[in-house]
Amino acid sequence: MPREFSRVDRIGDQMQRELAQLIQREVKDPRVGMVTVNAVKVSRDLGYADIYVSLLSTEELTEESPEVKESLAALNKASGFLRGQVGRAMKLRVMPHLRFHFDTLQGYSRRMDNLIREAVGDKPAVSRDEGDSDDSERDA
Repeated sequence: MPREFSRVDRIGDQMQRELAQLIQREVKDPRVGMVTVNAVKVSRDLGYADIYVSLLSTEELTEESPEVKESLAALNKASGFLRGQVGRAMKLRVMPHLRFHFDTLQGYSRRMDNLIREAVGDKPAVSRDEGDSDDSERDA
């Protein structure tokens, strides 16, 4: 019977939880701002871990935004400290090198949502009247 999750996936999930807490509580660099750890992908040999983060902001951010570049630079600079802290918390013999990346998935999904709204409009896909008549026919 195959396992549901591989060891690498379980390490990535635990690392995501640990990093989220550490960045919020321990990293004192003001350039970091409000960071959310969205995903952690660990290589099979535990050589490196790609950490995908997003920033809380009122404006639309891209990888080229100065705010994003500053935050990523601060996180990459603190990666040695974070690596040591996560390694102690998780009690791993081999701790991957941490590489931080900006997660562009939120911006992409927001653009797709706007395109769908433009094409379809704000009207619902199924009107309330049609849905109610189907229910009444089933009840009869």
